[in-house]
Amino acid sequence: MVIEAKELSKIYGSGENRVVALDKAGLKIGQGDFISIIGPSGSGKSTLLHLLSGLDRPTSGSLTYDGKDIYSFHDKELSAFRRRRIGFIFQQFNLLPVLTARENIIMPILLDKKQPEETYLDQLTGLLGIQERLAHLPHELSGGQQQRVAIARALAAQPDIIFADEPTGNLDSKSGSEVMELLKNVQRKMDKTLVVITHDNRIAKMADRQFVIVDGILSEVAA
Repeated sequence: MVIEAKELSKIYGSGENRVVALDKAGLKIGQGDFISIIGPSGSGKSTLLHLLSGLDRPTSGSLTYDGKDIYSFHDKELSAFRRRRIGFIFQQFNLLPVLTARENIIMPILLDKKQPEETYLDQLTGLLGIQERLAHLPHELSGGQQQRVAIARALAAQPDIIFADEPTGNLDSKSGSEVMELLKNVQRKMDKTLVVITHDNRIAKMADRQFVIVDGILSEVAA
């Protein structure tokens, strides 16, 4: 799957209150790419992620997935597209406290009126090292284990691309490094496309391609 953004912009307000959150961003993401986007707080990196993943609509510009402009989809079509083709990992784990780790992982699949593929789930939870923790509730897991469960949930529906917004922001340095190594390992072994938004230079450097965003302007860092 190839994703291409052309002159993607997001502007809030008008006149004196006009704020350009993203200014004519362009990038092309290929199947199996691991991309990091780094920038300080307020630089526009989360805005870019929301636009690339179809969570928000741009003021101008285009975004295509395999040549199809996803902003031409109706809201219901776009929701189904995100549910089936895109996985999300956020800084907050967003696990439901009354559900076990396994129930949290398979919930998005069940909401889509489908059944989980057990062989795939066994492989995924094995790669993430959480097979022995699937019957536990979130409060019985460490922060790193909770984020691994959140990663498994993001990948459970076998999406083409994973967007991760500050995925280690709630973890200490050691747990954060472990989670990123696991995520990178899963991405490579399962040939997934991974886009990570971060303010951490160490995490950004783990990616195959690095982008910097400052004041809404995106640029790729030379290899």
